[in-house]
Amino acid sequence: MTMMDGRARWAVSALFFANGLLVGSWAPKIPALMERLGITEAMAGLIVLGLGAGSLCVMPVFGAMVARAGSARAVRVAAWAACTSLVWMSVAPGYWPVAGAVFLFGGVIGGMDVAMNANAVAVERHRRRAIMSSCHGFWSLGGLAGAGAGGALILAVGEVAHAVIVTVAVAGVLVWALPRLLEDRPAPGADKPPLRLPRTPLPYLIGLMALTAMIPEGAILDWAAVYLQREMGASLAVAGWGFAACAGTMAVMRFLGDGLRRRFGAVATLRASAGMAMAGLALAGLSDAPGPAIAGFALAGIGIANMVPIAFSAAGNVPGLAAGMGLSVVTMMGYSGILLAPGSIGFLAEKLSLGTIYLALAVLLVIPLALSHLARTADFEGR
Repeated sequence: MTMMDGRARWAVSALFFANGLLVGSWAPKIPALMERLGITEAMAGLIVLGLGAGSLCVMPVFGAMVARAGSARAVRVAAWAACTSLVWMSVAPGYWPVAGAVFLFGGVIGGMDVAMNANAVAVERHRRRAIMSSCHGFWSLGGLAGAGAGGALILAVGEVAHAVIVTVAVAGVLVWALPRLLEDRPAPGADKPPLRLPRTPLPYLIGLMALTAMIPEGAILDWAAVYLQREMGASLAVAGWGFAACAGTMAVMRFLGDGLRRRFGAVATLRASAGMAMAGLALAGLSDAPGPAIAGFALAGIGIANMVPIAFSAAGNVPGLAAGMGLSVVTMMGYSGILLAPGSIGFLAEKLSLGTIYLALAVLLVIPLALSHLARTADFEGR
């Protein structure tokens, strides 16, 4: 491995951290926006939905940009646009300007997501060594830092100053990382891929794998605390450990995931991960006390951690398809699970217990288990 290879690997990892820092910093802004605008939970819900809509609308645009101009150029455009995005919404003067700023925030964050995952795939190809899981581990660290410090910063210095501080921190990361990215422009004179969604079914099947892996993650993020508090009588302090246990084990396993993939292969790692996630969700769903349920969420985090990174690596290496186009399909399908499914779960929770829903989500993971053979394109060693 050359020094340049190492620089490119750490540069793309830093971009994942910066993206996670921005997304994590968004979470504590929601109550601040509600207070400033004087809006209800339902009106805030529409703003949050706009974030998801922005991501899903813009991801294909950056997928096409990756395919035409390379991931390094696409990620530079998206990253600098995303850098100041928290400031936009902090200074927007009313409900609809804020909603528009959040829609744009979702768009540039989603575009950056597609481009940086494509660059991670390019680094994997160049090094013939898996890095995707640890890149997502850096995203988790960024999200933890943004969410953990955001609330305290907003209380201490205010909404606008918090946004400026995060912007300066992200800008510092970009100044260091962007010049060190692996350049992956198409060769001069190479045929330009058509700007259309893939016509082969493979990326959509891999996208289905990512979708069904991310739905349980969203369900734990948004509903674990409610499940522990309302159905098991846990205190609010204990209820918060549901997602914390899952997020903690996910972060650890993402840093271990590349080594596991290199040793056992993507298909075997994905199958073991799916089985562990199923067991964890089943334990959480069948539990009648907070302790075992939290242990179930922790086990589920171990399993969920590497399913999506493997799917993204597989999508970026579909034979005969530009990495950006395959990744735009898989990221759109995958993130729709974490953005849109939790609302549907809220509706179902009025008819069924959350325990029953977690059991159903364990069964849902039969789908990525059945499709796991498609992950073989994620392997690099020996090519």
